[in-house]
Amino acid sequence: MASVSRARPKDGDHCDVVGGTHKGKAGTVRDIKTSKTGALTITVVQKNGERFKTLAKNVTVRKK
Repeated sequence: MASVSRARPKDGDHCDVVGGTHKGKAGTVRDIKTSKTGALTITVVQKNGERFKTLAKNVTVRKK
């Protein structure tokens, strides 16, 4: 079983969304940006190719 971490996500990490609009979804972290207000935003790509943006504070990184 993989361990779960609240560490800052890196490009290519697998993550599970635990809060916000996309709660319950999972995928691979792709695009990481910092907004003007300082919030860290990421793009998550699901296995089916669907993409969505969410705040990094709403995800947990799954370590392999």
